[in-house]
Amino acid sequence: MSDSETRKKLNGLKMEAAAEIGMTQYVKENNDHYKGDEPSKLNGAQGGPVGGRMVKKIIEAEEEKLDGRGLY
Repeated sequence: MSDSETRKKLNGLKMEAAAEIGMTQYVKENNDHYKGDEPSKLNGAQGGPVGGRMVKKIIEAEEEKLDGRGLY
């Protein structure tokens, strides 16, 4: 898989994760304003839950793959 294909898949996963927790307004693709002057606490509160949900979805997908092989 090429870098651009991987990037597209990750962006899709990010949008899906953000939609699941109702935070699509904080995803860069929907809100492309400069955030460098905002405190890190605010940026973390906005982006952290999206990234956390992405990680959870990736882990769940990998666990499903392992379950199919009888490893779990």
